[in-house]
Amino acid sequence: MRERVALVAGAAGGIGSAMVRELAGRGWRTAGLDLVPAADPDHSVGVDVAVPEQVHAAVRRIEREMGPIEAAVCAAGHYTIVPVSDIAWPDWQRMLRVHLGGLVNVCRAVTPGMVERGRGALVAVSSALAIGGGDGEAHYIAAKGAMIGLVRSLAAELAPSGVRVNALAPGPTDTPLLRPDSPWRRPAFLQTLPTGRLTTAEEVAFAGAYLVEEGTFCAGEVLSPNSGAVI
Repeated sequence: MRERVALVAGAAGGIGSAMVRELAGRGWRTAGLDLVPAADPDHSVGVDVAVPEQVHAAVRRIEREMGPIEAAVCAAGHYTIVPVSDIAWPDWQRMLRVHLGGLVNVCRAVTPGMVERGRGALVAVSSALAIGGGDGEAHYIAAKGAMIGLVRSLAAELAPSGVRVNALAPGPTDTPLLRPDSPWRRPAFLQTLPTGRLTTAEEVAFAGAYLVEEGTFCAGEVLSPNSGAVI
């Protein structure tokens, strides 16, 4: 069987590392991009996804050493709760550069080869907050909402070439990104969820792997594993 190569941006994070493990368990060779080295991928490259030159250089290196990238998952990001009046302009810029800019950079680096080969899958990890909104997270939600808009546009543009672009919009997920004192971990919030618990990173990764491998009819879809937080 031909070895398949998947790229995961944000591979050192909770959802990113779970995505690496899920794809590896399905027989994919994995390459990870992150600011810090990631232990799970077969090949890990330290980059800032917000810097186009770093992403392009990393993708060229990975494809030279591992082979063509047939799937890419963009899960890189960060999260803070700040009232809109207190969000400094550099924080607005950084949130957009990492989330939206990171997706743009990964897409521009991997999709030309996918289009040339006539196949490929790109999955962007957005957020259920981009669908339902939230309080004190305007910069994060703006960036995640822009990702969904980009995914839908890319899907329409690239689907005829055989490249599928879709998104995940997970709800509050049990990863280190949610600090122990996060309001999303409070019993009062958990009691509002139909499932009564946070989504796990492994469940999000399973949904992502579905979009990569099985959702061959999906283009521009937003799959939202969120424990019923947004219905």
